[in-house]
Amino acid sequence: MKKLVLTALVASLAIVSCSKKENVEAEALQQESNKMIEEPTEAAKPAAALSPEDEGKSLVEGTDCLSCHKIDSKLVGPSYQDVAAKYTEADIDHLATKIIEGGKGVWGDIPMTPHAGLSQDNAKLMVKYILAQKK
Repeated sequence: MKKLVLTALVASLAIVSCSKKENVEAEALQQESNKMIEEPTEAAKPAAALSPEDEGKSLVEGTDCLSCHKIDSKLVGPSYQDVAAKYTEADIDHLATKIIEGGKGVWGDIPMTPHAGLSQDNAKLMVKYILAQKK
């Protein structure tokens, strides 16, 4: 009988201590969310506008492109300098579509994986960066 009472007492203490912790955490979150944020005293300075090539570079670096391409030498796919030597500004739309849809056969039998989640505008920025690598 003592074991049953002792077990019930320990279980109820565990329940009470856990529920208090949740309440303490909830109160802390509520107090944190009620804090006033100071208004900026000066007008925020606009960020310097990036060139299309710089935007394209950051997009290339943020995707898986560099796992298959390098700037100056062939890896799995052609180097960016080789692509830039083969294409011109007139091919931006075509190359942007190739980045989005993928392709095979232009540079060999290894296919380029599609990047379907990429917008046409971002793909064009990436192409502008790649074409800027012309020697």
